[in-house]
Amino acid sequence: MTPVKGVAAAVVETPRRSWEAARRLPGVAGRIRDDDIAEVREKARIDDVVSGYVTLKRAGGGSLKGLCPFHDEKTPSFNVNPARQFFHCFGCGEGGDVLSFLMKVDGLTFTEAVERLAEKFGVQLRREDGDDEPVRPRGPARGRLIEAHKVAQEFYAEQLAGRDAVVARQFLHERGFDQAAAATFGVGFAPRDGEALLRHLRGRRISDEESVAAGLVALGRSHYDRFRGRLVWPIREANGDTIGFGARRIFDDDRIEAKYLNTSETAIYKKSQVLYGIDLARTAMKESQQAVVVEGYTDVMACHLAGVKTAVASCGTAFGTDHARVLRRFLGDHDTTSGEVIFTFDGDSAGQKAAMKVLDSDQVFASQTYVAVAPEGMDPCDLRLKEGDEAVRELVASRQPLYRFALDNVLNRYDLDRADGRVDALRDAAGLVASIRDRTKVETFSRELAHMVGVDLDQVRAEVRRAADRPAPGPKDERRPARGAEAAHAPEPARPALPSLSDPRFLIERELLKLVIQHPGGVGRTTTHVTTGDFTHPTFQGVWAAVTEAGGPVAGVDDQGWAAKVRGSATDPAVAAAITELAVEPVRGTTDPNPTFAVAYVYRLQELTTSRRIADVKARLQRTNPVEQALDYNRMFGELVVLEQHRRKLREGAVGQPGGQA
Repeated sequence: MTPVKGVAAAVVETPRRSWEAARRLPGVAGRIRDDDIAEVREKARIDDVVSGYVTLKRAGGGSLKGLCPFHDEKTPSFNVNPARQFFHCFGCGEGGDVLSFLMKVDGLTFTEAVERLAEKFGVQLRREDGDDEPVRPRGPARGRLIEAHKVAQEFYAEQLAGRDAVVARQFLHERGFDQAAAATFGVGFAPRDGEALLRHLRGRRISDEESVAAGLVALGRSHYDRFRGRLVWPIREANGDTIGFGARRIFDDDRIEAKYLNTSETAIYKKSQVLYGIDLARTAMKESQQAVVVEGYTDVMACHLAGVKTAVASCGTAFGTDHARVLRRFLGDHDTTSGEVIFTFDGDSAGQKAAMKVLDSDQVFASQTYVAVAPEGMDPCDLRLKEGDEAVRELVASRQPLYRFALDNVLNRYDLDRADGRVDALRDAAGLVASIRDRTKVETFSRELAHMVGVDLDQVRAEVRRAADRPAPGPKDERRPARGAEAAHAPEPARPALPSLSDPRFLIERELLKLVIQHPGGVGRTTTHVTTGDFTHPTFQGVWAAVTEAGGPVAGVDDQGWAAKVRGSATDPAVAAAITELAVEPVRGTTDPNPTFAVAYVYRLQELTTSRRIADVKARLQRTNPVEQALDYNRMFGELVVLEQHRRKLREGAVGQPGGQA
């Protein structure tokens, strides 16, 4: 079991102690009241919250499944159980409730997560008085940075209607965007006055420290607006929160900085993980299983207004592997036969170079990847302006496979009318074919390459094999440390790893614990005689200890907070993580567990315990001399007979129950 890592670990590792510490408000005396936190947990459905970040599909047994947002994966192992209000990833081990999910995915503190969900689901938070004021963490809290961006976005949008924004409005009009379009995308204008936003933020009680930390204000000889005299686009997270801005120069006399200026890296803005338009595109992406990646903010606007509602763009950086992972989460991309990612590029050399770079990140997609290049090298914004909305939709519809675009790009560098040109082209293109992730397609691509170059298929196959056999380039510096230094930094011997909780040896233990955690009312008193010694995996022993500490399941009572209560009784992070895992995985063999069904697992568990005792007695019996130690020998023999009879009854009892063949 992989330990729970990151921010959520603070809640998992020491549930009782961290509860008291985490719920303290930064900078405010008093704590959030327990009953208010409980109301937040009750009203904030975990599937509603998680679906804002992950495309979830039904997985049976009342669970939902999707691609994990905490690690890169191509097969979904991230499970959400709405009934139990828990999530768990069977790939990386992350798990917890709705609050720990939000803390991990957005880097929030416990208090920030509670406050965000309380605001969203209409819960009024009250605070207890009399506690010492806690130490405030370094830097402004995430919630304050989000608030600063919200204030700034509203301010910029208001300024777009002002007298000084004539040039900004003209820029939008010339590109086919009216006032309604600007409002839809939140476009605004940053006044040329270098302190207009700064004064406004101060008036809204946003401190200079918070403004600088948010990237809205810069500090030179004095504080000044980061974006001034520019058209600005708000960059939002999938949930609609503004976390940054993209700004374009519109005045001819503005030569201070680059044509485009984006928010610098901040605590909430990471350009390698941000996609402009994802807040508007995510629903359409999920429904259509398609994503269209364009190059600029106005291209995103043009596509959406033309009816291509799945368009997004990277922000101030080239589309990379992290962007691909974000897309995959919203596409639910784990089926190699469905889903499309379409890149639009200019037809010039820069656009071709960008497409070739995307080919590397294509390897992280399972979906089909395409390229759409507009005639005369126009981008979607220019195409819509010149030929209308239908032309933009047709551009996307006329996409071509990325590999075909890449092959054309490679072969166009060579004169295929010359023999040496064909040889060089083949060698270059063979490396491209050999790098294709889906090995079943290599033969098809080889045939196509043979046709495009005009050479024999066997020649292409041989060149592709040679390209595949070439060793990958090694690291630039492979110098080994001196032997003395190597010994000085020798790692300590690793502790033996525990076996996987999914090991078939522990199936009965796992299934019984799932029943106890997910359906306590259906299990009832059938587990009265179960003890920690009936479990062989140390983690499962810890889970049963937590169940016992929580009071054990009560017949006929299916407490919605039971799983959280059990998890709160755990002090070992591995045990707490295991509880979330057991809380979301469907129970085998039934959708309506009851005491009769649970009895079969109790019998099987205790049969295994008895079998282990029999093995121990047989081992001792084998080491005992029946003549010299006749008394001990006869005692153990009698014990063995009794244990065998007990095991037989347990086996018969298990087989006689529904689910007894588990």
